Amino acid sequence: MQKPDRPVLRDIVLIGGGHSHVGVLKRFGMKPVPGVRLTVICRDTHTPYSGMLPGYVAGHYDFDDIHIDLSRLAEFAGARFYRDEAVGLDRSGRTVLCRERPPVPYDKLSINIGSTPQLGHVTGAHEHVVPVKPIHRFNDRWQALLHRVKEHPGRRRIAVVGAGAGGVELTLAMQYRLRREVSALGRDPGELEFHLFSRSADILPTHNAFVRGVFEQVLAERGVVLHTVAEVEQVGDSCLRTVESGSFGADEVVWITRAGGARWLRDTGLELDDDGFIRVTDTLQTVTDPEIFAAGDIATMVNHPREKAGVFAVRQARPLADNLRRSVTGRALRPYRPQRHWLALISTGERYAVASRGPIGFKGAWVWRWKDWIDRRFMARFNDLPPMDADRDDAWHSVRLDGEEAVQAISAVAMRCGGCGAKVGASVLSRTLGLLTPVDRDDVLVGLHAPDDAAVLRVPAGKALVQTVDFFRAFIEDPYLFGKIAANHALGDVFAMGAEAQSATAIATVPTGLESKVEDVVLQMMSGAIEILNDANCALVGGHTGEGRELALGFAVNGLVDEDALLRKGGMRAGDVLLLTKPIGTGTLFAAHARLAARGRWIDAALASMIQSNRQAAACLHEHGATACTDVTGFGLLGHLVEMTRPSGVDAELDLAALPVLEGAQETVARGIMSSLQPANVRLSRALRNQADMADHPRYPLVFDPQTAGGLLASVPADRAEACVQALRALGYSDAAVIGRVLVRSDALEPIVLNA
Repeated sequence: MQKPDRPVLRDIVLIGGGHSHVGVLKRFGMKPVPGVRLTVICRDTHTPYSGMLPGYVAGHYDFDDIHIDLSRLAEFAGARFYRDEAVGLDRSGRTVLCRERPPVPYDKLSINIGSTPQLGHVTGAHEHVVPVKPIHRFNDRWQALLHRVKEHPGRRRIAVVGAGAGGVELTLAMQYRLRREVSALGRDPGELEFHLFSRSADILPTHNAFVRGVFEQVLAERGVVLHTVAEVEQVGDSCLRTVESGSFGADEVVWITRAGGARWLRDTGLELDDDGFIRVTDTLQTVTDPEIFAAGDIATMVNHPREKAGVFAVRQARPLADNLRRSVTGRALRPYRPQRHWLALISTGERYAVASRGPIGFKGAWVWRWKDWIDRRFMARFNDLPPMDADRDDAWHSVRLDGEEAVQAISAVAMRCGGCGAKVGASVLSRTLGLLTPVDRDDVLVGLHAPDDAAVLRVPAGKALVQTVDFFRAFIEDPYLFGKIAANHALGDVFAMGAEAQSATAIATVPTGLESKVEDVVLQMMSGAIEILNDANCALVGGHTGEGRELALGFAVNGLVDEDALLRKGGMRAGDVLLLTKPIGTGTLFAAHARLAARGRWIDAALASMIQSNRQAAACLHEHGATACTDVTGFGLLGHLVEMTRPSGVDAELDLAALPVLEGAQETVARGIMSSLQPANVRLSRALRNQADMADHPRYPLVFDPQTAGGLLASVPADRAEACVQALRALGYSDAAVIGRVLVRSDALEPIVLNA
């Protein structure tokens, strides 16, 4: 991870999580460059390894066997992982344009996004085919096809278009898996027909005659109908049409041919080949722009054209990483020449494979075992990450700076002033704030863009003013998401009390660095925050930004409420039901994330929960007669429940089995991975009446787990609880649940009872 006292001087941005880029991340994680920060922009957290995809389809591997966890790998590399999709480039401004976030600046850029199916020339293809590429999206399509076959008995004709190695291998893998699934359901596997369409006269045209002959025989033995010289020109709801032979019945059409570059590349000004792939030199730099690199399927080496095969993307990882490193440290780049022949190991569905390399070919079950060993060894490089040496970057070249940047860099590492001297520069703030558009409110008389010293607000007659403040340091590398979570967390207290948010004042600390880098962090962070604030109709009216060792953000929030609508912690009544609107587990999950012990999809789900606003949930609880409410944050579920029972003069019972829990949280606490705040929260176990009986329950530690931007905990009359839960789920709070009940105060000193 980038050392907090070392300023960021250069940004390398990686678009895509393909085979080349995962290799780059691993290499930079092992040997970072001081002052260089990596950012990965990819829509998917888990990136598949194409070499194992047919084995996954055939059922030999599970999801985690064939996917590399980009979130975890980026954490290892000290890189920022932006889960988003690139949609364009501003090369003059050196920024990547993203679908859902502000532009991301780069000094050096690399593109490794694979290929995209080119379906525009085939009528009906967009509506009716299952494209294999881009490969990272194939799993959802494959699972949907698998579901259709299992759930709808009867004859089904499955056509695969494309008879290269990928098409042949995928056809046999699908047939093997689907026939086994149908047989397991007591149905006749013969109800499934498989057809393979090839535009040329041969299958596997880039492989030798022995390999082609083996697969022609296998296809014939398996009953796969082969259509050669059959170029598909139209696809319908239950058929496809070829140029040469007319129509064929097809209930499912899988497309694995005619791939090209993503459409957004056409507007970048980069030179592309006829298929839309980026033309690159021997150094893997684009022929158009030396600051932009490309590798894998998306790249075409002008001097060494090769087939689009995963082996080249894997092999390009090392030269790409080396040349990115050299480019930011001012050293000459080295040319790369790909091999002319390569080994392809092509499976036949079951655990049997054929090897192909130039004129050589051989086959057998031992070849599949060999392939399996190679593939698993490759995946282990990214799943079994080594311990990181804190000083491992000291021997490597540093970034070279000249002129104004050198002066800024010296300033950034010098002893920093305190007091007002620690403020972020006025020019940085003015440029950043000028790009933010807070929501307009009539009761904000002086707001963010006014030159005055303070904001001025009007409190409408008959309204009470609710005030709260929250502040914490960043726990993820993405400042945009961090801004969203920090704003959501701060707003939670206002919503919990039944108020509407009126205004927010921000306070932030930002690590020192070059002005452009500081400006980007502030813009990303505050852009995320203002999206949340604006959605809540909460006006950002001002703030303070200073230098600090770590990125941190907080808000003082004002809210307005009718006094008779105020919802407090002390209104619980015996007989009420306890409701929780969001799952718990963020504390243990992010502790595990910092240790590289959490799966990326667990973190994705936790982040999605944390950026979900409590505003609608609070209104729903109020509509269903909630008697008391609080938001679950740092003190954990038990701590906040105790805060409610004491002023209410009641006891409470929690049902551990009913607690909504984030995926992975129960697993990480079972491994003893806890938030640093957990020990302090555990002291509240003295409030538990039957602690000894429940301490071994797998969910017991989670009642102490501190939450960030957690859900609302409320008491609701029992006769309205079920309707409230259903209403919450309809609003998108899918994990909302009844988790316990409110009891009459007893003579016991411990007010909380747990049950399983």
